[in-house]
Amino acid sequence: MSFGLSRGRTLDPGRVGLTVADLPPLPDDVAHNPDAGRLDVRAWFEHPERPLELEIGSGKGTFLAQQAEHQPETNFIGIEWAKEFWAYAADRLRRAGARNVRLLHADAGEFLRWRAPDGSLSVIHLYFPDPWPKSRHHKRRMVSDRFLGEAHRALAPGGELRVVTDHDDYWAWMEEHFARWTAPRPDGSPPPFERLPFDRPASAGEGEVVGTNFERKYRREGRPFHAATLRRAP
Repeated sequence: MSFGLSRGRTLDPGRVGLTVADLPPLPDDVAHNPDAGRLDVRAWFEHPERPLELEIGSGKGTFLAQQAEHQPETNFIGIEWAKEFWAYAADRLRRAGARNVRLLHADAGEFLRWRAPDGSLSVIHLYFPDPWPKSRHHKRRMVSDRFLGEAHRALAPGGELRVVTDHDDYWAWMEEHFARWTAPRPDGSPPPFERLPFDRPASAGEGEVVGTNFERKYRREGRPFHAATLRRAP
């Protein structure tokens, strides 16, 4: 498997890389029975009992490569839609000997909605998602009420959704959604999420928010960054 990013080197995703073809098909009645499509993704790892974190949009795998090394007692799943980046990142992680990471080539929103079991994730990382700046494309943005509902369902109590963006308009959009999900419910019940300051991951470099390739590129361009953490209510 050879891609432009490989500079002529044959990429081998190995056991790190998974595709939709590796997943069982969704049942015909999944729309009426969502639990029917859930996967015990912990079985993909040598130590399924460990906490599980999900990164949406892994790009070249920089965050996963760094953070998995800092958290060897945590399992990580990365999801990347662009096949070229997926293959590059999976090959990179395989070469690094990462045993606690799996990288899936799939639609992250669909995976979270149909595949992730209730309460199975300790953290969801969403760093520099595509802002889809044109109004007619806003429906494609990852952050939506549906996404936040699915994140809340898939996170364990006390689990966190961590988000970073460089795009001012998308940040304003996110803030509107976050406000709805951190406000008390009309019936007086507690909000689904608590808003917290963003806590830099241990793998971030000096002066970095996260340390992804996108962040480093945007930092050179002088862009400001916005970050937030939503913690699922216990």
